[in-house]
Amino acid sequence: MTQYIVRRSLQAIPLLFIISVILFLLMSNMGDPLATLGGRQPPRGADRQRLERQMGLDQPIYLQYVYWLVGNDWREVDTNGDGEPDASGTRRGILRGDWGTSLVTRRPVLEMIWERLPNTLLLMGTVEVLVILIALGIGIYSALRQYSAADNVMTAFAFVGYSMPIFWAALMLMYIFAVNFKRWGLPYFPTVGMYDPAVGKTASQVIWHMVLPVISLSITYVAVYSRHIRASMLEVINQDYIRTARSKGLSNRSILWGHALKNASLSLVTLIGLDLPLLLAGAVVTERIFAWPGMGRLFLDHVERVDVPVLMGILMLVSVAVVVFQLLTDIVYTWLDPRIRYH
Repeated sequence: MTQYIVRRSLQAIPLLFIISVILFLLMSNMGDPLATLGGRQPPRGADRQRLERQMGLDQPIYLQYVYWLVGNDWREVDTNGDGEPDASGTRRGILRGDWGTSLVTRRPVLEMIWERLPNTLLLMGTVEVLVILIALGIGIYSALRQYSAADNVMTAFAFVGYSMPIFWAALMLMYIFAVNFKRWGLPYFPTVGMYDPAVGKTASQVIWHMVLPVISLSITYVAVYSRHIRASMLEVINQDYIRTARSKGLSNRSILWGHALKNASLSLVTLIGLDLPLLLAGAVVTERIFAWPGMGRLFLDHVERVDVPVLMGILMLVSVAVVVFQLLTDIVYTWLDPRIRYH
């Protein structure tokens, strides 16, 4: 197992390098980052040349990538705005811990990410925990009562939830539980931000503001997870070793939790392993609709401004998380199924 982990880790290095090259080329060709710096008034020619030189945008694309990756300790920049380079700037590169500076806010990218990441993890982590618990209950119940009335109802709701666009679900929830509830004089849910500024960022405020975003995100995920768990459980409970366990007189609870669920969890682990890295990226649509100050909203705001350093920081964070969680998923496989061995 140790050799396998080391080999996979070494294989991840060229993979992440290729991913970074592709992402940098795509992000750099999305548009002109200087066109939006002056608001509605585009920068003048002289100002544009100064900004290009200051931000390194006057360099060929391959040099911009090298500066982003390993840095450039000798680059001269214009610090007083007179159009002439007058100081030596230091750019260490992402490999040396410098994630760059936002072209829009002029703040360090790493600082901006760490500012938003806890908000995204709070929202998405809550969604993931609720989804797993609810989907496990629905999937196991449906599998144990296959083709019953309850199974048919849950199947119908699962297909509806899976086919429902997240933005539509979010807007409908806002219309019913915020707009109409307020109109009817009922306690209504907030639709914007993490808390009411007049009250402050308290635990109750954050939880109250999380209700609608969490439900919006959970609908689709519960539908997907529950169908996978149901299919896996149906496949497992018809295996010979389950019948053997029953013939030995083991209780249904012991068979369910000790044998069936453990082996049926492989598909669930695969889904979780694929979804967990996306928790870092946040929910772009949901965070924009509910004005949740997370990574998804940060990404979308800076996509509009073609802020390459911020976009690359977020995308590379997600890319590294994908590699790491896929490796952890393989390790969990060996714990759930002793027949799986890596060499």
